Amino acid sequence: MKALCWHGKGDIRCETVPDPEIVESRDAIIKVTTCAICGSDLHLMGGFVPNMHKGDVLGHETMGEVVEVGPDAKHKLKAGDRVVVPFTISCGECRMCRWGLFSCCERSNPAGREEAKLIGYPTAGIFGYSHSYGGFSGGQAQYLRVPYADVGPIKVPDGLSDEQVIFLSDIFPTGYVGAEMCEIKGGETIAVFGCGPVGQLAIRSCFLLGAARVIAIDVVPERLAMARASGAETVEYNTRDLQEQLLAITGGKGPDAVIEAVGLESHGPGGIGESLTSSLTDMERPYAFEQAVMACRPGGIIAMRGVFINKVSVPMGAIIAKALTIKTGQTHMQKYLAPLLERIVNGEIDPSFIITDKVTLDEGPEAYKRFRDKKEGCIKVVLKPNG
Repeated sequence: MKALCWHGKGDIRCETVPDPEIVESRDAIIKVTTCAICGSDLHLMGGFVPNMHKGDVLGHETMGEVVEVGPDAKHKLKAGDRVVVPFTISCGECRMCRWGLFSCCERSNPAGREEAKLIGYPTAGIFGYSHSYGGFSGGQAQYLRVPYADVGPIKVPDGLSDEQVIFLSDIFPTGYVGAEMCEIKGGETIAVFGCGPVGQLAIRSCFLLGAARVIAIDVVPERLAMARASGAETVEYNTRDLQEQLLAITGGKGPDAVIEAVGLESHGPGGIGESLTSSLTDMERPYAFEQAVMACRPGGIIAMRGVFINKVSVPMGAIIAKALTIKTGQTHMQKYLAPLLERIVNGEIDPSFIITDKVTLDEGPEAYKRFRDKKEGCIKVVLKPNG
């Protein structure tokens, strides 16, 4: 089969790799009908994520048609079922899964013991996201092996297009949880740093949950335009008086909560110092996080949805002085699939609005570059591996 494979920093290739097979009794194999390139895939492309091996199959936003089911998953799935696959792999049985903390699954990551040496405990395996998260082949391919298929995938009802539901695999729940973390009760002002795909879906989710105002902050004109189309007010991130602008448009009160949807590759003042910090140390670039801390009103909430892998400098004095609450974590996907699918079915939201590019697998490497470089209005790429 064809698949998009990692071969080093900046080197993504479309190659022929072996077809997946049933390995464990709870596995399923799906024929991928639609997959997508995630912003966190760009961290892999950029060489920021350790323990990648040449030839690793990428991708963790995937859906398709079930073609084979292991004997212990047949009570949930059958050949022909159309499913969306969440990016985290969870057993459904360990204490974390029983508590609904699916992204902290204790069993699904074969590298969990090594991970625990670094962070204290294992967390869930992830499709296509390094051998630190299990070395699972990803879904930017014609076929995908899905472990614990009786727990992860959700069936898609007739009448919904792939484009409407594909983002249940990651970025719709991830953006929605950002809004949920803000504890919106109605009437709040929320700021969103970063108007990429997760930020866009966070904006829509804030309004779904009752926010009165959303202030979207970015530098890319197409992203800011999309945010305005969703009802947000916009501010350019690189303005020198960003904090003053936020205070002015909120009457001096500031946002009640801030969603940080940028992560480890945010940019600050620029220049050689910024580049050296990233390339010569294991410290990542927390500029958007720092600005989010500055922007949030005292007693407010910072919802972290951007990806960080290693260390960052933290403005702890400001966090404590302002009595801020910081909320983090990979999304507990299986908890959100059914309720968010219901919102799509009911017409409350159609996540397909973020799609700007549809390509084949062969076109995938160039689409990665276009997405990374934010060229030609590229905001979100979906791929059609089998046609």
